[in-house]
Amino acid sequence: MTSPRFTVERLAWQDQPLGEVALPAGVLRATLGLGSGLTRRPGDPPGRLWALGDRGPNLSIKQAREDYGVEGLDHLREVAGAKILPMPQIGPSLSELQITGDRIERLRTLRLRVASGAPVTGLPLPGGAEVSMEPLFDVEGRPLAADVNGADSEAVAALADGSFWVAEEYGPSLMKVSEQGVVETRWTPQGLAWPGAVDLLPAIAGRRRLNRGFEGLAVSADETRLYAGFQSAFEGDEAGAVRIWTLDAASGALLAEHSYPFDPPDSFLRDLEAGPVAPADLKIGELLCVGEGRLLVLERISHTSKIYVVDLRGAGGNLRKELVFTSDDAPEVAPDLEGMILLSDREILLVNDNDFGIEGVETRFFKVTLERPLQRPAGGPI
Repeated sequence: MTSPRFTVERLAWQDQPLGEVALPAGVLRATLGLGSGLTRRPGDPPGRLWALGDRGPNLSIKQAREDYGVEGLDHLREVAGAKILPMPQIGPSLSELQITGDRIERLRTLRLRVASGAPVTGLPLPGGAEVSMEPLFDVEGRPLAADVNGADSEAVAALADGSFWVAEEYGPSLMKVSEQGVVETRWTPQGLAWPGAVDLLPAIAGRRRLNRGFEGLAVSADETRLYAGFQSAFEGDEAGAVRIWTLDAASGALLAEHSYPFDPPDSFLRDLEAGPVAPADLKIGELLCVGEGRLLVLERISHTSKIYVVDLRGAGGNLRKELVFTSDDAPEVAPDLEGMILLSDREILLVNDNDFGIEGVETRFFKVTLERPLQRPAGGPI
């Protein structure tokens, strides 16, 4: 496969501090997380965009003990999937940003909230798989309670009226969010309704792997359809492909299911250099609508990210893919890319997830300029 031609420019950005926690072996410092998803609202000024942060900073038990000297966690060493939330007050948020020249600046941040005013937290939903499979604890090793307002937000799509759709992994669920950041509607899989949620998504969504729920979300130009992509294959499915759903944006009805085939794991060269790779490591990072029934798909492991265009119309079996970008040809591009928007028909803006900076990772924005435009007449090549 011939790699497409492109140029890459890093845009200037300064991470915003959120707070710090003094721990035995040092101070854990958190910065604003906004790399889980990017979107643009129709009608916004040029250069305006929105960025999504996920559930908040978290540590494995090993990290907490070895990197920060946290004691009193011996009882958690054998608890599979256990995580420490050192700053549980941090939760999902949307940040309004502005590109000016080669710089990006933050205008404001909206903490997601429910109608009562209570914040959406990063805690798992009660009764969900995460409660038992990824139990959460504070820095003292005490269990953190589940929350009906919990979410691990991972993708966002803006609408013309100023509102947003936000996809999250715990339910997995889709949340309709007002322009003020208030969750107005929450769709969950059938049989898994919580207070304030409506269980109308297909029940099979409950088969998503732990921490591999909805990861990509896009909206059609006429806003009648949502395209929701799971991060990885469901439990019991072949790991070499992942499901992308076309949903009715008004009712949540499943209109179509598409099978997106991953590339072979050993074709992600930067990941292969870092260590062994396997089909279970393959992920979707983001979706973006670029025409009628056409999506950009961000496909990655950790270090290597690739962008493909697919056409959902009339596709049978696995979707056909055409390569647009690979970070294996752009070593300056950061790992862990999760956010993607179009700035023009030849310019893609990408951002990495900095995991709230607790491991010293900075948020980095990259503008990829393609040699050829993405949007062509229906049925034509890229």
